[in-house]
Amino acid sequence: MSEQVTLRRALGFWALVAYGIGDILGAGIYALVGKIAGISGMYAWASFAVAMGVAALTAVSYAELGRRFPRSGGEAYFCQRAFGWPALSLLIGWLVFSSGVVSLATVSRAFADYALANWTIASGPLHLVTIGLFLLLLTGINFWGIRESSRVNMVCTLVECSGLIIVLVVGVLFLLGRDLPALPEVAPVPGRLNGALLIQGAALAFFAFIGFEDMVNVSEEVQDARRNVPRAIMTALLVAGSVYVLVAWVATRVVAPAELATAGGPLLLVVQRGAPNFPAWIFVIIALFAVANTGLLNYVMGSRLLYGMACEGLLPRWLATLHPRRQTPYLAILIILVVALSLAITGTVQLLAGTTSFLLLIVFATVNLSLVAIKYGEAVQPKRTRTALAIPLIAAATSLGLMLALPAASILPGGVILLLGMLLIVARRCLPPGLPRKGAPPDSRDPQRGG
Repeated sequence: MSEQVTLRRALGFWALVAYGIGDILGAGIYALVGKIAGISGMYAWASFAVAMGVAALTAVSYAELGRRFPRSGGEAYFCQRAFGWPALSLLIGWLVFSSGVVSLATVSRAFADYALANWTIASGPLHLVTIGLFLLLLTGINFWGIRESSRVNMVCTLVECSGLIIVLVVGVLFLLGRDLPALPEVAPVPGRLNGALLIQGAALAFFAFIGFEDMVNVSEEVQDARRNVPRAIMTALLVAGSVYVLVAWVATRVVAPAELATAGGPLLLVVQRGAPNFPAWIFVIIALFAVANTGLLNYVMGSRLLYGMACEGLLPRWLATLHPRRQTPYLAILIILVVALSLAITGTVQLLAGTTSFLLLIVFATVNLSLVAIKYGEAVQPKRTRTALAIPLIAAATSLGLMLALPAASILPGGVILLLGMLLIVARRCLPPGLPRKGAPPDSRDPQRGG
């Protein structure tokens, strides 16, 4: 009898932390600081701090669920364990997968836009070629293996973090050479309190924290996953959030918030204002590394999620096929390549990014409710997983509130994807047996069980 091929446990704690930091930081910080400064003024840093607190609530739920069920399949598996309803698990898995693919398409489009715009090359066919080459490069890295993907992620994370360090160093040195500006009140809007503007800024800043949830989907490739996954989630969120707060504080004191709000590259403007002789091309390269890193991590997450769902019987078993040498889900990787390329060619950055946010906010609310259902059904909670029930309840309510605050332009395409997921459920009315029952003990595939 041939030995079953399984995913390779190649990621340690710090490798997983780097994976999470790279996914959270990504390209968002390079674009969102200016827009948030336009809302919250000099207190943009406070909006990031509030957003970090909101994200941390959901991260607590992910951390506990990751400790209880450390395996690929993530959110779909959590819902199955909580509610025992395969249709809901399939729908959530579909939404997570769709958000990852749409996000991959978003950064692919952004990579081509940014690269060609800064090199003053005309768009058109060359634009499409750039998107295709970018996705093929990420496909090769993802296929090669999780260890190789992790190494590329570490390099990209260091590069994009170096850009933020440059902003902080240049900004602080600039501020030390002159008096700090006064901290004016946030400009009031008729009929609203200043605090409302801070919350509006936090709602936008929250989307810059998306990425920590992807860490659960590589659990089966993490060493000592039950211990390392929850610790890595909280560590990555804390590090990324602290960087956001510091960068926002420096940026709004080097450049006026109103000027930042209209800048195409707000952090580049901060560096140019603080150090006029600093080479602009360095920031172009850093931004491209940041975008590429986000794309790679979304690609890894999507392919491992398809693998996990296929192993649970929620999707066709052939999607769980692993390459005999590389031990990677190569068929799932190829499926994502085709879908992401189609979306990147036909969509716009704004439309794709808004759709991603809508889908993930639905998922966040459902994951929090899954933890509530699991904890409510336990007579005695395990000592290592005693999270207050109020935390996932508040996190679920916050996620739903932010989802409803999105503009219709973001909700409509997200609703279409949600409807497609429901149609997928109808098409698979006869789900295969073998799914874990609600509250059932872990099966033999649980990586933490002995024997």
